[in-house]
Amino acid sequence: MNDEGKIRELIAGWNENTRNGDVDAVLASMTEDVVFTVVGRAPFGKREFEAASRQLKDTKIDAQSEVIEVQVRGETAWARVRLSVTMTTPDGKVARREGFVLSIYTKHPDGRWLLARDANLLGPPS
Repeated sequence: MNDEGKIRELIAGWNENTRNGDVDAVLASMTEDVVFTVVGRAPFGKREFEAASRQLKDTKIDAQSEVIEVQVRGETAWARVRLSVTMTTPDGKVARREGFVLSIYTKHPDGRWLLARDANLLGPPS
């Protein structure tokens, strides 16, 4: 599989692992120094991502990604994605968010691509 295909597979796997509540698998697909940039708060890293994910362990999360573009340049790549996320809390409340994401990936010596930077521009919950 070529590098673009590996990144598309990583994105699909991220969504599947999120749906399945497999936080450890999601964490394994990012670098240790990953930075997330989202609307309404300061950028944060892997530790904060993990804490927030574990707090949502009883919430069903379904993410759907439409990959618009993947560009690979050597050991760095980026992807633009249209993302739709539906979160259902244990009491049945549903929140949906949609928007665009720009992600940067780095290739590691073992051939794996990992998420290094992520700018998530999802709109407010509806």
